[in-house]
Amino acid sequence: MNNQPHDISDLTGPMDSTSGPLSGIVVADLSRVLAGPYGTMLLADMGATVIKIESRQGDDTRAWMPPVLDGKSTYYMSINRNKRSVALDFNDPEDLETARRIIGRADVVVENFKPGSLAKYNLDYATIAATQPEVVYASITGFGTAGGGALPGYDLMVQAISGLMDLTGSPETEGFRSGVAIFDVITGLHTTIGILAALREREHTGRGQLVETNLLSSAQSGLVNQTAGYLLSGSVPERMGNEHPSIYPYEPFPTAQGPLIIAVGNDGQFRRLCNVLGIPGIAADERFCTPPLRSRNRTELRPILVDALSTNDAQSWFDLLTEQNVPAAPINSIAQGIDYAESIGLDPVVRVGPAGEMPGIRHPIGFSRTPARYDLLPPDLDADREHILNWLGAESRLAAQSRA
Repeated sequence: MNNQPHDISDLTGPMDSTSGPLSGIVVADLSRVLAGPYGTMLLADMGATVIKIESRQGDDTRAWMPPVLDGKSTYYMSINRNKRSVALDFNDPEDLETARRIIGRADVVVENFKPGSLAKYNLDYATIAATQPEVVYASITGFGTAGGGALPGYDLMVQAISGLMDLTGSPETEGFRSGVAIFDVITGLHTTIGILAALREREHTGRGQLVETNLLSSAQSGLVNQTAGYLLSGSVPERMGNEHPSIYPYEPFPTAQGPLIIAVGNDGQFRRLCNVLGIPGIAADERFCTPPLRSRNRTELRPILVDALSTNDAQSWFDLLTEQNVPAAPINSIAQGIDYAESIGLDPVVRVGPAGEMPGIRHPIGFSRTPARYDLLPPDLDADREHILNWLGAESRLAAQSRA
C-alpha cells in the first residue's frame, strides 16, 4: 500500500513542482459547477496538483455567461485557476481507463455526481478504496445520499429549503436569495476542511476514508445562531430585513448622504457611538443602557439615531466612528469593496498565470513560509491531455522499474 503523496516533481515531463503546503498531493477533480471546483482551487492554490477531469462538453460553468473575458465565462475562471484539464467520456473504454489511471495516482478524489451514478463505471468510493485504501475520497451532494439523493443540488433550492430565504428580505417582501451561491461556497470550504483532516489522519494510520458533504447540512451549520435559536428556544426566526434578532443597533441607517451600517455589539461601543453622534445622554437612558433593552426598545431608539445621523454624510460618519472604534461601514459596490481592501493593505488582487496575464482574488489564507501560488490560468477544455498522458506514462515506467 502506498500512503505517501505521489510526488510528481521529479518525473520526466513533471506536472507541477511547487513549494506550497500541499506540494506533492495529487487531486483528481471530477467535480463541476461551484462547491467542488471552489474547494479544489483552494487546494491547488496551496500547492496541490489538481487534475480537472471533465466531460467532452466541459464544466457547466464554461457556458455561464455573461460576464465574459475574451469570450470565456468569468464564472468558470473565478474558481478553476492552478488546475490541469483533461476531457474524458466515461462511456469510452479508453477514456475510462485513463480516468482510472489518474485516480490510481491520486491522493484525493473529489466528485459531485448524483449518488450512485459513478458505481456503473467502478469509480465509486467502495470500488476505488478496495485497491487503493489510502485514497481520500470526497463526495459532495445536494441533500445527502438517503431520501434526498435524487434531488438536484442547486444552491437556490438549498437557500429556499434550509430557511435562509425566509430570513432574507424585509417583512413586507418575498424572501430573497443571497447575492452569491453562499451554501455552495460554504460546502466547498467544508469539503476542503474534511479533506485536510483526512489527509492528516492518514499520516498516522496509512488509510484514507470517505469524506461526505452536502449543501443542506452545510446550510444548516452555516445558519449558526438562527438554527440554534430555533432548536434551543423553539422560536422560529422571522424575516427582519437588515435588522439583527438579538442586538441593536445593527443595520443600515440613512445619513445626510448615503446609508451607513452601524453594528454595535456591546455597551462600550454604544457609549462611544452616542458620544460621536453628540447624544451622550442616550447611552445612560434606562430604555437603552443594556443590549437586551436596546434590542427590545429598538423602535424608540432608531428615530433618535436617524435624527443624529442626518447632520453628516455616510463617509464622514464612517471616518469619525472608525476613529473611535465604533463598528460602522458604508454600503459599497463590489468595485468599492475591492478598492477599500486595497486601501487597508490587504492586496486583494493578484496576477494569475506565468506572466500574470489575468487578475484574480487573492487566496484567503496567508502562509509565512509557503504562500499560495497563482501559476496557472484556468485551463481550456482538454488543454492538458498530452501533458497528463505523458505524466501517466512516466509514472508507469517508474513503477515498472521499481518492480524490476
